[in-house]
This record gives sequence, C-alpha cells and structure tokens, in this order.
Amino acid sequence: MKKIYANYLSTFEGLSKEVWWLSLITLINRAGTMVIPFLSLYLTQSLEFTLVDVGWIMSFFGLGSVVGSWLGGKLTDKIGPYKVMLGSLFFTGVLFVLLQYVTTFEGFCASIFVLMLVADTFRPAMFVALSTYSKPENKTRSVTLIRLAINLGFSAGPAIGGFIITSLGYQGLFWVDGITCVLAAILLLNVLNPKKVKVLDELKNENPESVYADKPYLIFLISMMLFGIVFLQYFSTIPLFYKEIHHLSEFNIGLLMGMNGFVIFLLEMPLVKWLEGSSYSKIGLMIFGGILLAGSILILNLSVWVGVLIIGMLLMTIGEMIAFPFSNAFAMQRAKRGNQGEYMALYSAAFSVAHIFGHNSGMQMVDKIGFSNTWYVIFLLAALSGVFMCILKMRMVKETKTE
Repeated sequence: MKKIYANYLSTFEGLSKEVWWLSLITLINRAGTMVIPFLSLYLTQSLEFTLVDVGWIMSFFGLGSVVGSWLGGKLTDKIGPYKVMLGSLFFTGVLFVLLQYVTTFEGFCASIFVLMLVADTFRPAMFVALSTYSKPENKTRSVTLIRLAINLGFSAGPAIGGFIITSLGYQGLFWVDGITCVLAAILLLNVLNPKKVKVLDELKNENPESVYADKPYLIFLISMMLFGIVFLQYFSTIPLFYKEIHHLSEFNIGLLMGMNGFVIFLLEMPLVKWLEGSSYSKIGLMIFGGILLAGSILILNLSVWVGVLIIGMLLMTIGEMIAFPFSNAFAMQRAKRGNQGEYMALYSAAFSVAHIFGHNSGMQMVDKIGFSNTWYVIFLLAALSGVFMCILKMRMVKETKTE
C-alpha cells in the first residue's frame, strides 16, 4: 500500500511551485462559484421565473462565456495573463455579490451575461500562464493538475453551497461566492506576481500566425466542440435517462455521477504520466478518448440492465481523462505559432459554444424523438468528431513532411 501511495505521489514530481499555486487559486475560484449549480433552483423558487425564462437565462450564460473567452484571449495578448486573471477574479467577486439584488428577467439576462463575460476572461489567461510556468515536458501533467483542482472545486462547491443555503439562504451564497473570488485574487496578487515568479517556457513570436489562418487548428476546434456537445449530455439529458427510464433515485444518480470525480481524482494523473511516456501521439490519444466517449453513449441502447450505466460512466470517465489533458496540451503547443491568448481563447470558446447548443439540443431531441433515438444521434455526433480528428491527423502528418 505504501508503494502504491509513493508511486501515486511521484506522478506529481517535477511540477513547478507556480503551477501548484495556480491550481490552488483555480480550486478556490471553482469551489467559490457555488451559485451556478443552484442557479435554476434559485431562479424558479426564489424569483419565480418560468422554465422558459430559465432556458433563456442559461443561453445568456453561455453567450457571456463565449464572449468572455474571446475577450480574455485578446487582453492576454495585449497586457499579459497576470493582469487579466487578477482583474477577472476581483470583478467576478464584486459581480457575484451584486447579482443577488437583480430580480427582473431582463436584468438577470444582462447581469448573467456580464458576469460570465468577466469570469471567463480568466480561462485563456490561465492556460497561457500555465504554459509559461511549465517546462515543455511537464505541460500535459500541469494541465491535469489544473483539471484535478477544477474537479475538486466542482465537487466541494455544491456540498458547501447546500450547507450555506440551509443556514444563510441564497443571499449568503452570493456573498460567499463573491468573497472567495476576491480571496483568490488576493492570493494571486501575492504568490504569482510577475516580479516574483520564475518563467520556465516563454516564447515571444515576432511574426505570429493568425489563429484563423491555422486550418489544422480550426479542424481541431470543430472536433472539440462536437466532443463537448456529446460530453455535456452526461450533465443534462443522461441524468434524466437514469431517473425516467431506469428509475434511479436522486441518491443513486448522485453516487453514479460522483464516481466520475472520484475516478478522475484517483487515476488521471498516473494515467496521463504513463501515456506521456508511451509512443502514442496526442492526436491518437484524443481519437481513442473520443472512441471511449462514443461507446459510453451507444452502450445505453444495448441493454436494459442497470449495470450498463456503470460501464457507460466508466467509459466516459476514462475517455475524458485521456482526451481533455492531451487536447489541452495540443492547443498550448499549437498556440506557440501565433498569439497564445487568441489560440487558447478559441479553445475555451469551443466548449462554451458546446454549452450553448449541447444542453438545449439534447433536451429538445429527448422531447421529440425519445431517449433511444437521441443516443443514436449523439453517437453520430461523436463519430463526426472522430472524423474531424482523423482529418486533423492527416493534415498534421502532411504539415510535418513539408516543414
């Protein structure tokens, strides 16, 4: 047991202290956004909005995320990632506190758009900062550590949020959300000030290539957007499938969803370290991760046995653990060709676009054609994502030969 524990800890060796600090700040930030999981409940119960109203508000949520990702990339290239992250954390905290005083539908649409715009300028800046704080050989594991922080934050956030709601009400939740974001900004100010940190991999491209002229990268983004639409079904339509078709209780659904975070926490870093040392390419690993995700959807139609739900969740989790770290590392590596902020902004925006269309389209299809047919359509989207990834692989082989 001691040997297993020692081997697990060894997978974290070599990562810079700046990456650890950035992970802690990300953890505080993500755990602090406790309002988000309870947003639909707050809107329907406290503000008495209709489900249609909530749907429109969530669309503005996604649009704000897309614009914020784009703006964050532009600002990062102009003023650097540190100032963007600091400003994003501080003003997000202020906006969270102010959000509790908005009670009209139009006001909430505008407010959630502005909030997400400011909040998601953090993401491309964080990725660029992560790249500079990591040695080239450690970038994938550095991304994996950030993912662990995000998963831990998302796991702890709802639990803490539920406790705050029962003791302080929703107003207390907005205050705690705001304060934690400001605390994350103060921590960033003290530990990642550019005057104090050590840059391990800084590349200044004198003749940056426009991301929009980088056709292989655009193909990659289309594939990632489709991948995101498929992946997000696990957080919208599939829990409904568990409830309505397999009649699982909320407790059992929570256990099944919780298994995802537990397996990621336990196995992702060792798995990524092992795959980094293998002969597989990043694109090959992304394709394999996509195959596992597609299989996790298709298996839902193969049997009424409840065990397929566990198998499907495990397939999705392993696919996620492989695809996301290596896609992120591919994006950071490719970003060296141009303005890094712009590249990472589009990478973040691909998933923001998936949020806009993924949840809504899945719900609409379930309503119109039922669960089984929806899974076949979602499987085809996963297959289409794989087709684009195979095209990317061929383009990259051709590009390597011409260089």
